[in-house]
Amino acid sequence: MGSDATKVTSEHLRRAAYLYVRQSTLRQVQENTTSTDRQYGLRQRAVALGWAADQVVVIDSDLGQSGASAADREGFQRLVADVGMGKAGIVCGLEVSRLARNSADWQRLLEICALTETLILDEDGLYDPCAFNDRLVLGLKGQLSEAELHYLKARLRGGILARARKGEFALPLPVGLVYDPSGNVALDPDAQVQGAIKHLFATFGRTGSARSTVTIFAKEGLMFPRRLRRGPHRGELAWARLEHSHVLKVLHNPRYAGAFCYGRTRWRRLPDGGMATEVLPREKWTALLPGAHVGYISFEEWERNQERLAKNAAAHGLERRASPPREGPRSCRGWSSAAAAAGV
Repeated sequence: MGSDATKVTSEHLRRAAYLYVRQSTLRQVQENTTSTDRQYGLRQRAVALGWAADQVVVIDSDLGQSGASAADREGFQRLVADVGMGKAGIVCGLEVSRLARNSADWQRLLEICALTETLILDEDGLYDPCAFNDRLVLGLKGQLSEAELHYLKARLRGGILARARKGEFALPLPVGLVYDPSGNVALDPDAQVQGAIKHLFATFGRTGSARSTVTIFAKEGLMFPRRLRRGPHRGELAWARLEHSHVLKVLHNPRYAGAFCYGRTRWRRLPDGGMATEVLPREKWTALLPGAHVGYISFEEWERNQERLAKNAAAHGLERRASPPREGPRSCRGWSSAAAAAGV
């Protein structure tokens, strides 16, 4: 395998030594300062191998960034680009996981280092990606780093699911519900917010239609509250015209009936790389615990509302073809099954 001294050549020393520093989260940066100090300490290892102190280029712009992907890591992208241009004689990182926890990103860096004859240094030793044995060790370290990320995610996910099944996992609440100082769910103390939500449920209970509820709110000139989830005013209360989608979100959400729920939706990756949410049927939810906290309606009323919404959806979906058409020229053609399932 060769000693460290034989691996470092004058050509390596002619180029710069790149030190890559990364912590996964800002909390780690603030609290786990020992790890950060150890990473910066690799600068002395490079100097001991023959590089001058002013030859060490420190890239620490990825502090607080996860190593799961290189997409959002500007520092790592710069490192790969500089290595590819032959600027680096050695790349220093405390361990493989600091450079990448994704095998594709790690193998890409190894390949470029091998093509440009760039050495890699971690806390365990010095490696030459051009040498088979060193390349094998580096490859195994990359696989172990990615596996470690998988285990970390699995343990985190397992803890969340265990707490969710007991109703102990704190989730963002819909408008009209808040956490009190003790951490318990309570009705929003704002009387106007409570009034608007209670009026929505009462109107739907009287009409049995989400669209009729929207129409009545519009005729009465009533606004509906919502919590801003993004932007500089995130978390603040805003009032806007009631939309059909707002009514459905409120009616379908069991939290308004005092029930804790988890797993109603899941994220799905699209072929173009984007993300979409998928609404799951109730039998696939992780948890649904009636009576977990106060609500605006009873759980029994919530279930009756679900039946009403399902019947309304069926009336505008494929099932409608089996019944006589209503009077008038309006046709159901063009209505998607997704819209019908929403509970028109």
